[in-house]
Order: sequence, then structure tokens, then C-alpha cells
Amino acid sequence: MASAQLYDTIGANYTVTRRTEPRIAEQLWAALGDARTVVNVGAGTGSYEPADRDVTAVEPSALMRAQRPAGAAPCVAAAAESLPFEDQSFDAAMAFATIHHWRDPIAGLREMRRVARRVVVFTHDTSDAGWLHRFWLTRDYLPEAADLVAGRPSLGELAGAIGGRVEPVLVPWDCVDGFFEAYWRRPEAYLDENVRRGVSVWARVGPDAEQRAVDSLRDDLASGRWADRNRDLVGVDAAELGLRLLIV
Repeated sequence: MASAQLYDTIGANYTVTRRTEPRIAEQLWAALGDARTVVNVGAGTGSYEPADRDVTAVEPSALMRAQRPAGAAPCVAAAAESLPFEDQSFDAAMAFATIHHWRDPIAGLREMRRVARRVVVFTHDTSDAGWLHRFWLTRDYLPEAADLVAGRPSLGELAGAIGGRVEPVLVPWDCVDGFFEAYWRRPEAYLDENVRRGVSVWARVGPDAEQRAVDSLRDDLASGRWADRNRDLVGVDAAELGLRLLIV
């Protein structure tokens, strides 16, 4: 399913759990450098758009565009692979947790590079063989997540396509943006359907895998098995779960 179709289907309650996490935003905005004009590609409802810069948003889903708050940056209906802007129209182009939905992420990144002198992308590193085991949710309950990245370009390939470097992003234990890895120290949150509806992974793996994972997690929380398996997380303030900034 294309990104616009997916979010037109699952995005109705997106703003319930998805919002800007200030500590991650600070790192992302620092990477934008001195850029004054910014295009936000795959902008969704407007999270992480810097208020102190001149932002233009690009979002293909009508449902997501409709949820952008009053006063948000102007938003253009378009896809990353074909941005309707002249070369070097912006100081910077940003994209947050979106390129895994693009039909051709390398083409989308090259378009970002075409329209801006700087590119900053928040994404996941699924390059190494052990990425599935970095996070207990994919390791123990949702191995189907591996199918979602099969055949997709690696982070190294993405970086190589636009001459980018990679910077790790840690996830704070009390992250306020409810993306997939956000509740790594708050496992009960994944039992909440509102939390799951704000994350495309659950829709993409399908209802059977979702229900099995939720039932298994619920049982393990009740029995203490989850706590036994993940006792090393107690007291950890921020986790390295493979989230990255790709920066040109």
C-alpha cells in the first residue's frame, strides 16, 4: 500500500499519540544548521517542524493534511519522488519517520538533495543482521517486522546515494512521541489500541500478527516473564534502538 493510501486508512487518530519529542527535535533542528527555509517531506500532521524557520510541508495523504493544526506551515499535496519545486529552492529538506513508506526511497532522497542544499532525515538502521534483536518487541513478539524491510535499500545505500553521513538518535525512556520504539521501557503501552493505531507497523504486519503479539505480551507482563527477560532496562534513561539521522 502506498504511503498516502496507508495513512488515509489508519491516520484518523494519528494525533492522539504522535507529537514532537523535544529531545529528538533538538538534535534534528541542530542538524538543519543555519537553514532559514525548510521543506518537510512526508510531513504528516506537522510534528518536528521548526517554528522559527520558514517551512513548506509536503504530504500526499489528504487525511493527514486535514489534521494539521491551525497556523501550521502551508502544505503541498505531492510525493517525495517528484517534488514540485525548482532546484535549490530551500536551504534544507527534512523528513521524519517517513522514507520507509516511499515507493523509491533513493529517488525521494535525490529529490530532496535536488531542491535543497542540506538534507536531514530521521530513519531506522536495519542494515545489520541483528537489528531485529535490538528491540525486545520485534525480537520476542513481532518478528514479522523483518518482512517490512526485506528488499528495501540499506541505510548505507541510502547514505551513499546522496553522500550523507549517519548520526545515532537515542530514544528517551519517557519519549512523548509514540512511534514504534517509543515505549521500550513502558511495555504496557503496546496493549493500548490507540498507541498501536498511531504506528504503521501494526497495520502493515496484519491483524493476526498484531493480535498474537499483543496476547503474548499481555501474558508475559502478567506472569513476570517480560520483566525477567528485560531486567537490564530498569533505570536506563535512553536506549540505542537503531534510530538514525541521515545528514547531508
